[in-house]
Amino acid sequence: MELSLTKLPWYGQVGAFVILALGGIGAFLYYYEMPARDEIATKQTQLTAIRAEIQRGLTTANKLADFRAQVTDLEGRLSNLRAILPEEKDAQFLLRQLQTVAAQSNVTIKSFKPSPTVTKTMHAEWPIALDLDGTYHNLATFFDRVGRFTRIVNISAVDIKAKPLPEPNATISASCVATTFVLMDKAVAPKPGATPGAVLPPAAAKGL
Repeated sequence: MELSLTKLPWYGQVGAFVILALGGIGAFLYYYEMPARDEIATKQTQLTAIRAEIQRGLTTANKLADFRAQVTDLEGRLSNLRAILPEEKDAQFLLRQLQTVAAQSNVTIKSFKPSPTVTKTMHAEWPIALDLDGTYHNLATFFDRVGRFTRIVNISAVDIKAKPLPEPNATISASCVATTFVLMDKAVAPKPGATPGAVLPPAAAKGL
């Protein structure tokens, strides 16, 4: 039995064409329109994310000059800090400085004995035992000039004794501890069981 649209009444033919058209439209929507819309929505989401990333980049770029200025400022502060707290300890350099101000103060350095470095969290303390000859006035002048060093040097444990046989420029003998400080490369975390103020291992600070 053959089926032919031409054998259908006119309203049957119209109905058949409508059904076929609706089926074609449905197939188009299902196989082409909906996937295309999903893809467009995905691309739109990606585009929104990219635009947000670009905006963040532009915001960062606008702050770049401020960041550079901050870096320059921090580098300047670090340079000043290194002058006060050097990264290396140099016994010869410090001895020359002390000898210079001692000569200017008419004080004689009889002995210069560096002690082991003591580690702290961000720095190390470096005590140096000094024996000095001079007068009370000249010794006070020497301590004052040491206190004006760019590098921090603290004077402690001062012990002054009158000389049995005083001389014009050496009426007293004095001993003291001059403690300076060394900036650590990295913060030193205390080891389990370690006590604060432990002697610094030989390679823990630069220059040791």
